Amino acid sequence: MNIREEREKFEREYLSVYACKSYESKGRLKPEKECDIRTVFKRDRDRIVHSKAFRRLKHKTQVYIMPEKDHYRTRLTHTLEVEQIGVTIARALKLNEDLTSAIALAHDIGHTPFGHMGEKVLNKLNPNGFKHANQSLRVVDFLEINDKRQGLNLTHEVRDGILNHNGDLQPETLEGEIIKIADKIAYINHDIDDAIRAKIISKEQIPTDLNSILGNSHGERIDTMVKDIIYNSMDKDKILMSSEIYDASMKLREFMFNRVYFSKIVTRDEHKVFYILETLYKYYKNNIDKLPESHKILYKNISIPVTEDDMVSDYIAGMTDNFIRSLFKDLFIPKSWEV
Repeated sequence: MNIREEREKFEREYLSVYACKSYESKGRLKPEKECDIRTVFKRDRDRIVHSKAFRRLKHKTQVYIMPEKDHYRTRLTHTLEVEQIGVTIARALKLNEDLTSAIALAHDIGHTPFGHMGEKVLNKLNPNGFKHANQSLRVVDFLEINDKRQGLNLTHEVRDGILNHNGDLQPETLEGEIIKIADKIAYINHDIDDAIRAKIISKEQIPTDLNSILGNSHGERIDTMVKDIIYNSMDKDKILMSSEIYDASMKLREFMFNRVYFSKIVTRDEHKVFYILETLYKYYKNNIDKLPESHKILYKNISIPVTEDDMVSDYIAGMTDNFIRSLFKDLFIPKSWEV
């Protein structure tokens, strides 16, 4: 028995009957030889961490565009916080930690520069629409490329969790359900922390009735939400919150939308974001040959239909905030010169 098989034996004997076991995976888009050391979900996690798309998340907006200070969340730190919350819940419920981790680390891997503002603009410009969950799946399926393969060739269960981590659709696995709710727990709480740091709100402005239910600090609120999920989901085939904690959490989310996400400070550069993205989008749409060869080659060996709009969206969505600003400057801002 090799190390992977020992781990699969552990899953069989220890994990909950509701856990998704690695040896029961529905498989990959392209069959591969099994690893002697790692389970299929552990391999997926490792592939995601080593991908270029994952590394780019450190320079992508979470909420605040180009903050000057170092302690504001980025798309990468958000992703790591989602993973931490998700794995804590999965471990307590004896669910598959590797699967939970893999879904968490890739759930936002297709996010645009400038956060949800960028997603909103691309959704408006592309006739086929744009959603970051779908884009994350495109990244892991074929946009990420290395010397060995095009796409990460992840398992069905990880791909399902990525695609269904938000919106109305439900993931097939409890591990996917965990990330769907861990995503909300993470961003509600860390966005409060950042909003207080940015002086958009003060700690005293958070509704006192919600504080009395959820807690008075970042750590207390997360602790309350996570424990509530664990105690209400134990030995069940569903990830659940009590009605009291769920209602309070959603009211806190509503408070954040009203006081933070739609605030003048957060949205003040929205017109600039739209102008940059629209200008670049139209430039590449009208000059499709200007797309890098390394990008155009990605579409030569895939079976799904792809339009020029999709090619442009894929290219722009993969950019970091820093890169897109630099590219816009190079293409459209006159350079100084000397006689």
